[in-house]
Amino acid sequence: MLESNKDSAKLDAMKRIVGMIAKGKNASELFPAVVKNVASKNIEIKKLVYVYLVRYAEEQQDLALLSISTFQRALKDSNQLIRASALRVLSSIRVPIIVPIMMLAIKEASADLSPYVRKNAAHAIQKLYSLDPEQKEMLIEVIEKLLKDKSTLVAGSVVMAFEEVCPDRIDLIHKNYRKLCNLLVDVEEWGQVVIIHMLTRYARTQFVSPWKEDDGLEDKEKNFYESDEEQKEKTEKRRKPYTMDPDHRLLIRNTKPLLQSRNAAVVMAVAQLYWHISPKSEAGIISKSLVRLLRSNREVQYIVLQNIATMSIQRKGMFEPYLKSFYVRSTDPTMIKTLKLEILTNLANEANISTLLREFQTYVKSQDKQFAAATIQTIGRCATNILEVTDTCLNGLVCLLSNKDEIVVAESVVVIKKLLQMQPAQHGEIIKHMAKLLDSITVPVARASILWLIGENCERVPKIAPDVLRKMAKSFTSEDDLVKLQILNLGAKLYLTNSKQTKLLTQYILNLGKYDQNYDIRDRTRFIRQLIVPNEKSGALSKYAKKIFLAQKPAPLLESPFKDRDHFQLGTLSHTLNTRATGYLELSNWPEVAPDPSVRNVEVIELAKEWTPSGKAKKEKPAKKFYSESEEEEDSSDSSSDSESESGSESEQDEEGDRSDDSSEDSSSESESESESDVENKRTAKSSSKAKGKGDSEDGEKKDEKSETSDSSSAESSSMEDSSSESESKSESESKSRKVTKEKEKKTKQDKNPVTKDVSLLDLDDFNTVFTPIARPTPALSPSLVADLEGLNLSTSSSVISVSTPVFVPMKTHVLLHRMSGKGLAAHYFFSRQPCIFGDKMVSVQITLNNTTDRKIENIHIGEKKLPTGMEMHVFNPIESLEPEGSITVSMGIDFCDSTQTASFQLCTKDDCFSVNIQPPVGELLLPVAMSEKDFKKEQGMLTGMNETSTLIILAPQNFTSSVILQKIVNVANVGVVPSGQDNIHRFAAKTVHSGSLMLVTVELKEGSTAQLIINTEKTVIGSVLLRELKPVLSQG
Repeated sequence: MLESNKDSAKLDAMKRIVGMIAKGKNASELFPAVVKNVASKNIEIKKLVYVYLVRYAEEQQDLALLSISTFQRALKDSNQLIRASALRVLSSIRVPIIVPIMMLAIKEASADLSPYVRKNAAHAIQKLYSLDPEQKEMLIEVIEKLLKDKSTLVAGSVVMAFEEVCPDRIDLIHKNYRKLCNLLVDVEEWGQVVIIHMLTRYARTQFVSPWKEDDGLEDKEKNFYESDEEQKEKTEKRRKPYTMDPDHRLLIRNTKPLLQSRNAAVVMAVAQLYWHISPKSEAGIISKSLVRLLRSNREVQYIVLQNIATMSIQRKGMFEPYLKSFYVRSTDPTMIKTLKLEILTNLANEANISTLLREFQTYVKSQDKQFAAATIQTIGRCATNILEVTDTCLNGLVCLLSNKDEIVVAESVVVIKKLLQMQPAQHGEIIKHMAKLLDSITVPVARASILWLIGENCERVPKIAPDVLRKMAKSFTSEDDLVKLQILNLGAKLYLTNSKQTKLLTQYILNLGKYDQNYDIRDRTRFIRQLIVPNEKSGALSKYAKKIFLAQKPAPLLESPFKDRDHFQLGTLSHTLNTRATGYLELSNWPEVAPDPSVRNVEVIELAKEWTPSGKAKKEKPAKKFYSESEEEEDSSDSSSDSESESGSESEQDEEGDRSDDSSEDSSSESESESESDVENKRTAKSSSKAKGKGDSEDGEKKDEKSETSDSSSAESSSMEDSSSESESKSESESKSRKVTKEKEKKTKQDKNPVTKDVSLLDLDDFNTVFTPIARPTPALSPSLVADLEGLNLSTSSSVISVSTPVFVPMKTHVLLHRMSGKGLAAHYFFSRQPCIFGDKMVSVQITLNNTTDRKIENIHIGEKKLPTGMEMHVFNPIESLEPEGSITVSMGIDFCDSTQTASFQLCTKDDCFSVNIQPPVGELLLPVAMSEKDFKKEQGMLTGMNETSTLIILAPQNFTSSVILQKIVNVANVGVVPSGQDNIHRFAAKTVHSGSLMLVTVELKEGSTAQLIINTEKTVIGSVLLRELKPVLSQG
């Protein structure tokens, strides 16, 4: 079939061959026939041939080399999948002679327009490095270039290449650190794991320890006893309180949402990051996510429990609330059971020990003998750790000595022996009881333990010990080697303490040991004879024989086997194996002094340099005074249109709202009673916002132009980085600006006289161009304020941005209650996409109730509501009756608090109650907004950095028309269409129902079949969820 002239036959043959490979069958014999088809013009055949070649190129290197020219031609193919596959095959031919060709191919692929090809270039770097490590320097150059890539598809692969080739080159990460933090949420799952592990190591080298604060608190008490000079030195060191680096905070904040990931490896990676680099007070949030993973399969449980076991030794409080999650289930495998026991032991304290001991009593009866033995060891550890229950545990273990199961009895004996070593004088009766058990116990370790205990306490049981030795002498030859050694020890101790009764018996045992088959026993016999039996050859040690044999032994320390694992990074193979694995990269210690943070600042163009936060503009008062005065005149006219009640929102405007020039909300509540300092602050904020407005418009024009070279793409990435870094620096000045705003509010309330000034035509003209960035719900006005504001309605509307009519789409109905579950009552619901009549913050839900029975259903109403914190529900009025085959539609309002959490409640009839729930799709939490293209760009300019999420998508061919894109997007989300002056850019706007936060969606069509989907919103979680829902809708046909 592969030799056929028909493409259909070849395609069928290749499908069968790839199917064979998938089943694990060997298809290497077909290599020559498959290679011939590598030059096929049919793309489907070509793809399958490349799949085959990637699998067998390493085995059939000589034949693969014959087609190398074809692979090189394929690297120039117009189809990105072919280019990527050719690179994969080329890197799979592990022959040193083609290293230069591979190097060239990787360099070209790293500059490819397709992110998929660039991703494969990153994969090829690792293969080439393993083939020829001498290429390291050239490969580092390619890695450095790919690290600047903005695509989320490439990020994970290039960081993996970085970890493989040059993990010590931290300097390559500096400039890309913030970008990687911001891209992290959108990177594919395995890329997230690699990036998080790399950033954990990076953070440990670049930031100071966030745990210093806790250490400092412990030292404070000691200062009272120190000399004045020492105290002075320490206080000087502590004068600088710990402040977390904004970049350190950025990493912790951006990884937090990933604790909700469906991938267990991602959750584990975030957990280890929080454990190793976050303040101890914040590490507690990982416990809930780790406990959630215990519902996964047993392999995942095993790894997670191992890490929890290590964590629970140092910080018990993290997992104490979830104690019941670690109770053992009968279906758990033994490895899981023993790990859960380990964790329960670590979490045991005075408060919960009684509960745990009751739980352990059940475990001891388990059919799994290995688990039962581990439980007995656990009881012993609890007894040593918590002194209040030592006697209780000891009595319980003694009771187990009468158990029918030998293994349980043997383990109990071993544990009792360890416990008795701690307080031997008090437990003579227990030793006597255990001596009687020697006749019935057959397990060697248990018999040896009993003999050791009797030997150590032979003076406390003088009547029993010689009799035990007599019995042991009878069975000496048939005992296990371990027991024989203890019999010899017991004979020696009795010989030294009670030689009258045991002298002959000991000599008999020594004679038996002299001819034993085991050389250890023969050696021990000779040693003991020379030491205890005096003769002419006896050395000086025989004088001290009693001290040697009956010396005080230290009590055993019962420790967790996970205590010494904390020096390995959590979640790594080395931690699991408790030994250093190949390729393990150690976490470095925190630096005493943080390295220069400016190395993470990205060099930016002049346009971005003008874009400075309002807080920094205060230093430039003299230079910008001329402009700020003219702005002040405009403010005086603007203030006449706004109310004093809007002063509550000024705290946001001081750092965010002032970016827009001539904003009508900027000085809404300023009166003549304001202090001079407040006015000066206002002026500088205005002047900086003017510069920002200019920068925004220029930046908006630049974004419309298509950049085709890699240089321009890197410039764009650098400007993005700058904006994200500025958003970080703004957070420092937020608290100051809020304090100033609160002072303003107090002063405006004291003096409520309205400001009356002459309004000129120029001022009116200027005023009409003003618009608010977003329509926020205005607080209720007091009667006095309403009176003051009468007659000041200069503008026709308070906001240009307003809720618009939704685009018509077929309503999607969801099943609320199936007729089988509801005993004939069926309920469906849909979202009407209209403002809710019950409240501004509520989502309108229409519920259709159907009676499918032949009898009347009476008193249909909403019963008990189980809503998450903050969620509210306005229920429909009870329906007295619903006739057979009748139907009725009712309205409800639910405030989902801008989240996709489920609203659970009971739908009740006269006789029954049914538990139902409504979970909103993220697109139904929005209301469409009407705005101009200019407004859209301005708002988008404000919502950059952390507030922007984007991804590249490969559009289906039929999705390239504007009508199809509109239909696809409004089907998913309730958004309004924004008019666009460019054919390749489609814009949509909406606001969240609860908080009124803007949601801006942009679809920008690129060359080829790709498009960029961008979402700008303050609600980053909703934005990222919406991005995930829109991406597959636009990609598929």
